[in-house]
Amino acid sequence: MPTAPGSTPAPHLNASPGVLPPLWFVAPEGFFALPIAATPEERTERARAFVRELYSRGDASIWEPAGPYYEAITEMMGDAGLSYAAMGLFSAADDAAKDDALLTDEPVRHEPSEGVVQCAFTVGIVQTDHAGKDTDVVAQGILATLSGDPYNDVIWLDLPCGPGVSCISVREYRLNPEMTATGEETKLLTGQIQAYIPFPTGPYTAVFTLHTASMEHWASVYRLMSALLQTVSFADPIAALPRESV
Repeated sequence: MPTAPGSTPAPHLNASPGVLPPLWFVAPEGFFALPIAATPEERTERARAFVRELYSRGDASIWEPAGPYYEAITEMMGDAGLSYAAMGLFSAADDAAKDDALLTDEPVRHEPSEGVVQCAFTVGIVQTDHAGKDTDVVAQGILATLSGDPYNDVIWLDLPCGPGVSCISVREYRLNPEMTATGEETKLLTGQIQAYIPFPTGPYTAVFTLHTASMEHWASVYRLMSALLQTVSFADPIAALPRESV
């Protein structure tokens, strides 16, 4: 169950919440959660709230056509098995200061004209048919499989919640002239970070994916994902806090 600084915990977003085990992480300031939901009524309500937050300086002329668009996108995401999806929008101004601020509860506000770093973040849960005690075995298997692709940069992760595997890949795409502002064919370089974390309760693995075309700010995006993964928990972090005696 994702939570964001300064906000209330989001509801469980899995299509079958009674089947999948719970998961918590902290989404930093600047992440706008897409309205994945189990029913059409919930999707419509969340889509309306999403577009008003995303386009906070807009009005009904923007919100009304945007709502159904994002509602349709999130319906496809839910059907594909995603549990959580968000758009990350961060100012490109003053990168050094921004990097520190992204990892705190204090938001940094800049004008869009100063430049915007964009990224897409999703969380999916896949069945890996393992017992809880076998998280190391599952992670080692994922590590071996992903390392077979020479274009992957695969790293073992020792996280507070347990073992995991990170896979970084960079891809270049050719864009047809009709898709570009200049009317000429161009190349688009994108980067992706995926983290695979087996559930200690079994038999599932969480897959966190952060994708961006803002490659000139790759270091900031990488640090953001690294910090987010440190917050992943398979037990309610609030319930784990010590209680003060009365």
